[in-house]
Amino acid sequence: MKFVDEFRDGAIARKLAKTIAETALPDRQYRLMEFCGGHTHAIFRFGVQDLMPENVGFIHGPGCPVCVLPKGRIDNAIALVQQHDVILCTYADLIRVPASAQMSLLKAKADGGDIRMVYSTQDALHIARAHPQRQVVFFAIGFETTTPPTAIAIRQARAEGLNNFSVFCNHVLTPPAMRTILQAEGGASAHIDGILGPSHVSTIIGSQAYAFCAETFHVPLVIAGFEPLDVMQSTLMLIRQLNAGTAIIENEYTRVVTRAGNRKAQQLMAEVFELRPTFEWRGLGMLAQSALKIRHEFADLDAECRFNMPAITTADVKGCLCPAILRGLNKPTDCKLFGTVCTPENPMGACMVSSEGACAAYWSYGRFRRETTKQEVAA
Repeated sequence: MKFVDEFRDGAIARKLAKTIAETALPDRQYRLMEFCGGHTHAIFRFGVQDLMPENVGFIHGPGCPVCVLPKGRIDNAIALVQQHDVILCTYADLIRVPASAQMSLLKAKADGGDIRMVYSTQDALHIARAHPQRQVVFFAIGFETTTPPTAIAIRQARAEGLNNFSVFCNHVLTPPAMRTILQAEGGASAHIDGILGPSHVSTIIGSQAYAFCAETFHVPLVIAGFEPLDVMQSTLMLIRQLNAGTAIIENEYTRVVTRAGNRKAQQLMAEVFELRPTFEWRGLGMLAQSALKIRHEFADLDAECRFNMPAITTADVKGCLCPAILRGLNKPTDCKLFGTVCTPENPMGACMVSSEGACAAYWSYGRFRRETTKQEVAA
């Protein structure tokens, strides 16, 4: 994409909003789930929801990798620092996510733990090279988008003989989570009419990976770009499908996403990783074959093997609705902790911490203030 402004044109946005209002049938509701935290923030940052008719609403899904990571995995990382004196490298979003016993990586760092924020896997490798006498662990997290760089780091460490480097792998997969949400409709998850498919994930796995949404569940899916006009055009495409009673996989983000995805990245992931039998997701529970682990050929670079890390399961903070928000059952403003006990300065759940979290989006762009005003006016 050469320019950004063309995807943020206000005049085009107003025309699209008018077309959406004319296309949406007044006697039905359109409940569309965005399966990407980037879409959630785009919707609120650019006021996309405010341009929609009353019967078109967005439901926030489990598309935030930091949000779906269970507390136990952060407890594992803290234990690595406290018990094995490792240098733990991680992305910024994870630093402040609450763990058990009112701990976090930030608090563990304040207590003397050597925890360092990095911007890439290459930063972690550089730290390992600079401190050959210390064990360096990279806390890997993310969906399919960030998995290939982790695979490259593992291969690079093997090639260089970096025996003091290992990876704590927490990479999860989008399709299993999407399938779980659709299977649980009406009970454990919200009713969904259509899905705004993730952007960056789709560049890796391709549009064909979502065929089950249409074939098994008869739910249309449109892969959407991150810009406001992308989201609005994708919304219009979903509404047209729903009006026609069709369910197919469409790709609005054609400038980046293909049907097959990035084959080279897929091959790299398959070389270094394999499926875990099960993995715990915050809000979704234990999901079969929904996450990746490091293959046994690279076991010497797997922190879970090197440090014999145990599985830890722990409950979320009482009253925190982050798990329900990730399933689309609640909005952040439904949570009694939101904006009172739970704020960006004092987060109770991951949804308020992550740059892709729904609670952070509501707070950052003032959505909660507008909804509060509407409720007061209605009263």
